[in-house]
Amino acid sequence: MAGISYSSLRAGQKYWMTNYGDRYEFEILEVLPPEDFKLKDLNTLESYLMSDLTRYGKGEDFEIRELY
Repeated sequence: MAGISYSSLRAGQKYWMTNYGDRYEFEILEVLPPEDFKLKDLNTLESYLMSDLTRYGKGEDFEIRELY
């Protein structure tokens, strides 16, 4: 896994993630134990969980970075 680890993600911060060729830009609304996050998509304003994006695993291109 490249980029930022799950333990470094913070509520209120904006990030982008690539997984299986798809890119997501989101803000973390809430940290949910044990390693899940409630997210708000910055393009569609839809809310979902990080586990929804990684439900089918993490591809070789999986990466999370801070969005500036």
